[in-house]
Amino acid sequence: MRRERLEIVSSILQWGIIGVGRIARVFAKGLAGSTTGKLVAVGSRSQQKANEFSREFNVSRAYGNYEALLTDGDVRAIYIATPHAIHAEWAIRAAQAGKHILCEKPLALNHGEAMAVVEAAIRHDVFLMEGFMYRCHPQTAKLVELLHSGAIGEVRMIRATFGFHAAYDPEHRLFNNHLGGGGILDVGCYCTSMVRLVAGAAKRKDFAEPIEVKGLGHLGETGVDEWAVASFRFPGDIVAQVATSVQVSQDNVVQIFGSEGSIIIPSPWTPSWDGGVTKIIIYNKGQQEPQEILIEAEKGLFAIEADTVASYLDKRQAPPPATTWDDTLGNMRTLDRWREAIGLVYELEKPQAVVLPVHKRPLAVRKDHNMQYGEIPGVGKPVSRLVMGVDNQRAMTHAAAMFDDFFEGGGNCFDTAYIYDRGDCERLLGQWIHNRGIRDQVVILSKGAHTPLCTPDDLTAQLLESLERLQTEYVDIYMLHRDNLDVPVEEFIDVLNEHQQAGWIRALGASNWSMERIEAANRYAGSKGLHGFSAVSNNFSLARMVQVPWAGCVTSSDAESRAWFTNTQTSLMSWSSQAMGFFARAHRNDRSDKDLVRCWYSEDNFQRLERTKEVAHRLSVLPINIALAYVLCQPFPTFPLIGPRTLAETRTSIPALNVELTPEDLRWLNLEE
Repeated sequence: MRRERLEIVSSILQWGIIGVGRIARVFAKGLAGSTTGKLVAVGSRSQQKANEFSREFNVSRAYGNYEALLTDGDVRAIYIATPHAIHAEWAIRAAQAGKHILCEKPLALNHGEAMAVVEAAIRHDVFLMEGFMYRCHPQTAKLVELLHSGAIGEVRMIRATFGFHAAYDPEHRLFNNHLGGGGILDVGCYCTSMVRLVAGAAKRKDFAEPIEVKGLGHLGETGVDEWAVASFRFPGDIVAQVATSVQVSQDNVVQIFGSEGSIIIPSPWTPSWDGGVTKIIIYNKGQQEPQEILIEAEKGLFAIEADTVASYLDKRQAPPPATTWDDTLGNMRTLDRWREAIGLVYELEKPQAVVLPVHKRPLAVRKDHNMQYGEIPGVGKPVSRLVMGVDNQRAMTHAAAMFDDFFEGGGNCFDTAYIYDRGDCERLLGQWIHNRGIRDQVVILSKGAHTPLCTPDDLTAQLLESLERLQTEYVDIYMLHRDNLDVPVEEFIDVLNEHQQAGWIRALGASNWSMERIEAANRYAGSKGLHGFSAVSNNFSLARMVQVPWAGCVTSSDAESRAWFTNTQTSLMSWSSQAMGFFARAHRNDRSDKDLVRCWYSEDNFQRLERTKEVAHRLSVLPINIALAYVLCQPFPTFPLIGPRTLAETRTSIPALNVELTPEDLRWLNLEE
């Protein structure tokens, strides 16, 4: 209520600044020229420094810690001016405090952290923008306009540089590994944001993502990049070269080369710092003299940025060419790829170091979550109805952001396998669980004995290795990943029971097994007083699988299989429960994703898609929520596996838990009436 009242009664946006370094002073000076904002508070980790800053800029309130600033009810917007390594933490805390956010670039150390910041802004309904101030300047808008008009024909090459030679000090933020130092994150991020903007504008899009990233660089004594270059290839074979440095002076210009000429931007990053005239130079084929396009700004660069924030508070993000959330996430992903190419991983990003979530508070389940739970015999703890697929995470920073978010949303079950990314997925999951100290609170579903190594001996060797990778003494649910018809079911049941008796497995399961083989295995187990399969992980979805995506896969979406699960009440932990995204991205005329087309494109599935859209519209949810609810609402226990690649994909899956479909709905969606 307090925040809503302030937004209604105050026409001036009252700002607070977190951090009192050089860029904080630059922003404070620039904000004085704003027509919409006023600086009313500053926060530092030193009361003395906060007091000095407040006297210098005539700020009425000086706080000796960041937390106190965030509790100031009169401060509506926060400018985050801390070192890179804690941008994400304080952006999230600002969002949780209900403050609008302008965060100095980069938004975070990496893409995983950046996703967490964006999700916090969405959850707490606040404005968020990454502080690339040049994107708010009219010079950048003019550049986009020129590219849209074809001023130099077809864009083919882009070159962007931003570098300087700083005095070496290993403790300074520019060289300090623990503060996210180095050129790539400090100023190279400008170059990547510019070439992505230009490559997108060339195709009349807001930005473009590189198809290829190649990089070289020099890592100094502290392990950060002191100079680095990268080459990018974008859709349409637009190529770009970028260079950055903190130990080499560069020309700091942008050049764009097209089929009919070229563009030079002499001052791309800080145009008309205090207001005034800047220029874009165009060289056209056949013309001896270049054309100068003059752009005038009535206000300084940071005043324009602050006014941009104020103008779009109600939209929660500013429109392009200002940096949108998707633009920020794409830029962070590109920076990750550049750093990966030169071998730069910060100490804070190494698996053993990621001991807390991005917000730097102990991991805990949110009280407002809507997760549902079920029981699987043998597990001994509730199992979340949605299961997080652990098969596409490649770095701890990404994995931790995904797992933390799922856990905080009430999810506790994680699905992985011995073969996923040669064991790295199990290692990341195990390290995350160890770092968070939550082994008793999570359910691990792991799988082994994938074809061709699908024998009892292979199962044993892989299980032991999986336990080591996962840093655990037991797996809650262990499944055979594939079946081997040459091995009698009795041999598989015997060895699984041996491992269960040894305490290495809690519940037994089978993935991609036929109903006949499962029944045979359970009959044998019953006759010998052994444990049979408590759960099955076959494909199950609203869409009919036209072709299996991988050899040896089994689908159980047909009527006969549904009847079997209903009669036996066996738990189904279904993979591809959302049909590999069919209900989110399938279009009859779009055949760009060959696997999606091969596995799911059929006339009956497109009819299901149309019915799904109709129900989704009626219930005000997404079609994928209806598709997932179809699995959740079956008359037998289901635990659909979801495989989100981003936090946004997780967020858009969760509403399915609140969708209730009747038996009549299920039949109608599946074209059965």
